[in-house]
Amino acid sequence: MTYCVGMLMEAGLVFLSDTRTNAGVDQINTFRKMSVFEQPGERVLVLLSAGNLAITQAVVSLLFERQGKEGESLLTAPNLFEAARHVGDCLREVHRRDAESLAGFSIDFNANFLLGGQIHGERARLFNIYAAGNFVEATPDTPYFQIGESKYGKPILDRIFNWNSPLDEAAKCALISMDSTLKSNLSVGMPLDMLCYSRDSLKVERRTRINADNPYFKNLREAWGERIRQAFAELPGLDWESVSGR
Repeated sequence: MTYCVGMLMEAGLVFLSDTRTNAGVDQINTFRKMSVFEQPGERVLVLLSAGNLAITQAVVSLLFERQGKEGESLLTAPNLFEAARHVGDCLREVHRRDAESLAGFSIDFNANFLLGGQIHGERARLFNIYAAGNFVEATPDTPYFQIGESKYGKPILDRIFNWNSPLDEAAKCALISMDSTLKSNLSVGMPLDMLCYSRDSLKVERRTRINADNPYFKNLREAWGERIRQAFAELPGLDWESVSGR
């Protein structure tokens, strides 16, 4: 399984992904699920992937392969909409080649991507691209997308994150969202890949891999768990008369 989150705000974008893949309890591996396409000063595009690893790797490989050829690629797309459409086209190409064969083995064509970033001359944007190659775009009212195992990390995002969040606060929120997922689902695992993009910078300045022994993430996890227990202990006790309406 996978958990990836992309967050769009006035200040820029935050991307976070785990690296665990598994095909059963005895086949657990680590693969990077974040790909970066960058021309400093002109564009920064970040792609997160979830789903069948063979499918997502085929799509990502096709996207990188087309960079060095004439014609359409993520480095020549005139805007983010066309870049998202290009990812969808590559996804459909892999589907045309592999979907029928996969179906013969009762394997679903399962792939999902988040694409975000900024191209010179337009604002930062974020897209959620589905297995069919179609996509939706994030807005100030819906400023984040999740792919993979999303349910455990969603509540903190809904309560804390919004379009006006500072970049560092959004990154911290993403890490807590990931911690909630790690705590509740063993199929999502470390290390984590994180990238924070500042609006209009048009270059990657903050990108890191977070391992299990990372001191900041360890302290964040411990402090968050302690604060949750403290907040729970401070809640009013259950009043059965009020609850029952008597």
